[in-house]
Amino acid sequence: MNAQDEKYLKMTIVLAERGLGRVSPNPLVGTVILKNGRIISRGYHKYCGGDHAEIDAMKKAKQSLKGAALYVNLEPCVHFGRTPPCTDQIIKAGIKRVVIGMKDPNPKTCGRGIRKLCKAGVLVEVSKQNQAYEDLNEIFIKYITAKSPFVCVKTGQSLDGKIATSAGQSKWITSEASRSKAQYLRKKYDCIMVGINTVLKDNPYLSCRYRNKLENDIPIKLIVDSQLKTPFKANIFSLLSPAPVMIATTKFASKEKIRRFNDMGVDVLVCPHGKSKNVDLKYLMAQLYKHEISSVLVEGGGQINGACFDAKLVDRICFFTAFKIIGGENAVNSVEGKGISSLQKAIIIDKVKISKLDKDLLVEGKVNYSHKQ
Repeated sequence: MNAQDEKYLKMTIVLAERGLGRVSPNPLVGTVILKNGRIISRGYHKYCGGDHAEIDAMKKAKQSLKGAALYVNLEPCVHFGRTPPCTDQIIKAGIKRVVIGMKDPNPKTCGRGIRKLCKAGVLVEVSKQNQAYEDLNEIFIKYITAKSPFVCVKTGQSLDGKIATSAGQSKWITSEASRSKAQYLRKKYDCIMVGINTVLKDNPYLSCRYRNKLENDIPIKLIVDSQLKTPFKANIFSLLSPAPVMIATTKFASKEKIRRFNDMGVDVLVCPHGKSKNVDLKYLMAQLYKHEISSVLVEGGGQINGACFDAKLVDRICFFTAFKIIGGENAVNSVEGKGISSLQKAIIIDKVKISKLDKDLLVEGKVNYSHKQ
């Protein structure tokens, strides 16, 4: 594999990202097809149940694919799922070389797609620089290997870690640029999760308006509400926020209220609880996996953020930080919960990326619970 191969593989990442918010629980995949050193077709996976990227590109080709080279960021599938195996169509088309960004972590395909292509006489090469391809599909990798959604905690805070004043005011701590970036995150994730305190205090819509376009069906809005205090007329149910709503509660919820929410089309999940009588978040994540929800964006407040860290559920953080000091011992912190008892047990953030957004900083990184610095 040479530099030209890596260049074409990088193109597949850009193509794959076009499927953002539409392909879950499938991975993001893009494809480029070359013949005689010239790109003859491009494709990507557009939505779950639709053509995979390889098939999309092959259908768009205006000439014979015999002898062509196909570039794809993820190993072509070899099993029947919602669509037939891509490997069979690649072989049938006479494609002679397939260059892959990374192996598919799905046990149904992992290595098997490559072996089938090789057995049919197709030359297969896999990039040795696969970090970019893993980063692209970090959500899918966690979902398919751990059988649990990928969890990101996103918060907008002051420099001293506050998300609201002692009087409860929270709009707006961060800049418009940060809020625009947050809309991109909402489009990227299957589900936005908030605690009941956020609903009662802020009454948010939690709609996704990425690039000023209101999304009608994504992401799902999830309220963690152990006693089912959610008001029936909360903004989250408004026509201005049309995506589906789920509520996670416990046996302490009113059965009549559950019935009324169900009549409204709200999916109410009754979960076990711990000593604190709060929803068992690990159980909730298992239920979300069964609902084919592959990713969760936690948007606070501080209690639900802290509970997610306490339960070691968080995979990534996105902290938007404004250069403001709020202060006050009664002001709301971005991460509360039980926390840690010693600095040796501090949660480490790896692979940190820091970006400037207007007057704010965005800190992103992977969560490391191993405590090895």
